[in-house]
Amino acid sequence: MKKSDLLFILGCIVVIVPFFVFSPVGEWFISSTKEHPFFMAFVKFAILSTAGEVIGYRIKSGNYPTKEFGVIPRGITWGFLGMLITAAMTIFSKGVPALLMQIGIEPDGAAYADMLGMSILQSASWYHFLVAFMISAFMNCIFAPFFMTLHKISDSCIMSNNGRAIGYFKNLHFGERLVGLDWNMMWNFLFKKTIPFFWIPAHTITFMLAPEFRVLFAALLGVMLGVFMSLATKKK
Repeated sequence: MKKSDLLFILGCIVVIVPFFVFSPVGEWFISSTKEHPFFMAFVKFAILSTAGEVIGYRIKSGNYPTKEFGVIPRGITWGFLGMLITAAMTIFSKGVPALLMQIGIEPDGAAYADMLGMSILQSASWYHFLVAFMISAFMNCIFAPFFMTLHKISDSCIMSNNGRAIGYFKNLHFGERLVGLDWNMMWNFLFKKTIPFFWIPAHTITFMLAPEFRVLFAALLGVMLGVFMSLATKKK
């Protein structure tokens, strides 16, 4: 383990520990998440998912990113992607239960709407687990491929402009970048393997959590996405 690894781990500990040790910090986090969900989603994803990409780069290359990697543009990109994920989570968490009820799959007793504000430990309901799984399945089958593709295109923009944010304002060439993606890796690894075997189970857990922790957990999963992407590239 290099000195840089120890410094990176220490930095992560310094950022994370206060949320568990100091109750005012934890209370601020929960209240801010409820009052400003999209802003907090931007912050969570900008920090955590970018950290995931840094870890992935370290795994793939054996070193930490240089300036050309574009840590800041990637952080900004992840922030906006986090807001998009938050919107998708809201849409699917509201729509899928309504669909299940429409086709006759309803809970015994309280409606799922009453469970949305609690974790499965509080609801202790089989229906909560079922709906969480269905929300995850629908979201990952419909939204995840679009999200992963958009993420890869944004990476291409950043890398082709040497890590400068200006890449979003010139030389976008969206169609060319879309065609130029490694669709063999996208389909055979990201879509066909990570979605059914990791993302659907992982996001089932996400939707069994209390709402204020769902986006945070999804952002932590973004760390795993960075690792997956790097392992896929390294394997290639």
